[in-house]
Amino acid sequence: MQIFHKFFNWLFNDSSKNDQSLIDDKILYAAICLIFIGIIFVYSASIAYATNDKLIHNQYYYIIRHLEYVFVAGIAGFVVFKFPTSFWRKHAVTIGVVVIVLLIAVLIPHIGRVVNGARRWIGFGLVNLQPSELAKLGMAICLSYYITSKPSGLKRFVQDVLPILGIIGLVSGLLLLEPDMGSTTVVFIIALGILFMANIDKMIIIGFSSIGVIGFVVLILIAPYRMRRVLGFINPWDDALGKGYQLTHSLLAVGHGGWTGVGLGNSIEKLFYLPEAHTDFILAIIAEETGVAGVGVIVLLFWIIFYRGFTVVGNEAHALPNRHFQGLVAQGISLWLFAQSLVNIGVTIGILPTKGLTLPFVSFGGSSIVVSCIALAILLKIDYENKLIKLGVQIE
Repeated sequence: MQIFHKFFNWLFNDSSKNDQSLIDDKILYAAICLIFIGIIFVYSASIAYATNDKLIHNQYYYIIRHLEYVFVAGIAGFVVFKFPTSFWRKHAVTIGVVVIVLLIAVLIPHIGRVVNGARRWIGFGLVNLQPSELAKLGMAICLSYYITSKPSGLKRFVQDVLPILGIIGLVSGLLLLEPDMGSTTVVFIIALGILFMANIDKMIIIGFSSIGVIGFVVLILIAPYRMRRVLGFINPWDDALGKGYQLTHSLLAVGHGGWTGVGLGNSIEKLFYLPEAHTDFILAIIAEETGVAGVGVIVLLFWIIFYRGFTVVGNEAHALPNRHFQGLVAQGISLWLFAQSLVNIGVTIGILPTKGLTLPFVSFGGSSIVVSCIALAILLKIDYENKLIKLGVQIE
């Protein structure tokens, strides 16, 4: 019990009161742990595929690429941390325009790359950019800017609220054309969270939520492949070799792992049974090799980032003068990372239909880990500036 007491004291206490740290070390340590877990399990989950692929035939292929992504992500995060958070406010409109242009560009033949029937990537030589990842960060920044640019609040529906709904609808529509329903779901959650924190009329939020739910239901009904996913999710064992194949093998991996797992490297499902074992379904391999205990650690690390980012960094920014933009961005980023992790976990254990979403900081994928680290750097920078202001330092 003493260990738990010390842990919760460490988690809930403000580190700046106890030492000279000017960033939230809990958030940073949690993210670093997730990245290291990702490095271990990307290698474990991909080794069989990389070894037996006729074009690759190198067991280290995916882990080398993943380490390259982590290195680039670290550099990107370090550079972004050097920018004052006022930079993102000044350039929020430009960021929004760039995101929309990229989301349109990815839909253009010969520009956007098609993988597994979805057009989600833009190729730049050896580098593939996934605009949907940038859309999540862009949405957090743009909505925060729009809301804080209205000193009197969002009181007029046509002049104030309708434009913001139009922005959300445009981004969501472009994502659905890829199609990428997973990212659309995350963008919707980010937007809903920021609107809620902006204290706009609750009836507008209820109406917006209702439109979103109805829209998702309609999209499922009119798209046969989405309907197959839902039916496969409801009863995956009914067609275990067809529409329920990926989910059944994910569930088998989770069940095989039990409470403590079968041991690092001993997964059976990664041996050509579970598709996307090192990307979207990496948590299934983590569950098989480390059990419920390992998944619990993953959930705890994401919860630390969410709790500290949303309640400590975000609320602290709101309490300071002229920091409402930073507060909303911090809460939007925290909500995004936590929501996406929960959706990924939900898909893995069969309580949500397959979405095609990565596990932030953990899954293999360059755009995902780079954008996640950039978002983390912005979150830490907001906290850094908050603490400097409290010390009496002038921030631009």
